[in-house]
Amino acid sequence: MNRLSDTDALDIEASDAIDAQAASWFARNRNNAGRADRKAFAVWQATPAHARAYAEFEQLWADLAQLQQLNKPVALPTRKPSAWRPALAVAAAVVCAVLATHLGAPRELYHSQVTAHAKGMRTLNLPDGSTLYVNANTRLRVDFSAHQRLVHLDKGQVYIEVAADKERPLFVQAGEASVRVVGTGFDIRRSQQQLVVSVAHGQVAFEPSAKSPVSLLGAQQRATYSYAKGTLQQQTLTGEEVADWRSGHLSFRNRELASLIDELSLYRPQAPLQVSNAVAHMKVSGNLDVNDPDALLSALPALLPVKTVISADGIVRIEPSK
Repeated sequence: MNRLSDTDALDIEASDAIDAQAASWFARNRNNAGRADRKAFAVWQATPAHARAYAEFEQLWADLAQLQQLNKPVALPTRKPSAWRPALAVAAAVVCAVLATHLGAPRELYHSQVTAHAKGMRTLNLPDGSTLYVNANTRLRVDFSAHQRLVHLDKGQVYIEVAADKERPLFVQAGEASVRVVGTGFDIRRSQQQLVVSVAHGQVAFEPSAKSPVSLLGAQQRATYSYAKGTLQQQTLTGEEVADWRSGHLSFRNRELASLIDELSLYRPQAPLQVSNAVAHMKVSGNLDVNDPDALLSALPALLPVKTVISADGIVRIEPSK
């Protein structure tokens, strides 16, 4: 494996920062930005690299809208017969030949089911050049056709390094939610209470449910969707925070206890975890060893005024200590 030079690493970081800025400006412009914002946007967009990043976001949005129309029937226009034109026929033949050249050989179809057990991460290299990093207790299905790449996330968490293919985008379907990408690296976790999408580099289009608007996420951005509330929260991350579980240790800063326990449940499928509403919104910081999740449960009373109570049926409930 070739190691990135310091210059290459800086270039990637700069590109990711511009992608994040472009995502932010796109969202603000769609929400009827005021005069001051429009002036600031014009200054920002005057830089060629900024303009290119913004144009890519616009194209991603347009592509998504176009794909959503594919299943709708379209009436074919009625055309009057035209006179035979040999020159036009020759031009049409040339166009067909060029198209045939670009089509090339049919893309390989691929179908697979992947299951990761209680401990240990699985890595799967796909025939399109993409790589899946599958977390513990995860179940997913891969379904590649000639026209699109589809991953069904039934439960758990996966980081996907997506090989670029603009003609065949990759979709992740997680229940009602859908994530669309062309070429990027991102993490998605589907647990009991939340659906979380985190972007390492590139852009993704995230639709949490059939009734939710599409959100565009750029590099080092995270969106957390609450199933119970139907709300979407976004935050900015550092590059190290995206899919840090792959190293075996997960760091968290000012995490709500309910959100942390929801993620912790991924590593403890044998015993359900519940959080009392009285402590659900408490904030906590620390580290989690994904191979020893019970160590964090044992440490919680030292970090917060809480206690763990185990019921007769094995459910672990976190409640106020007083």
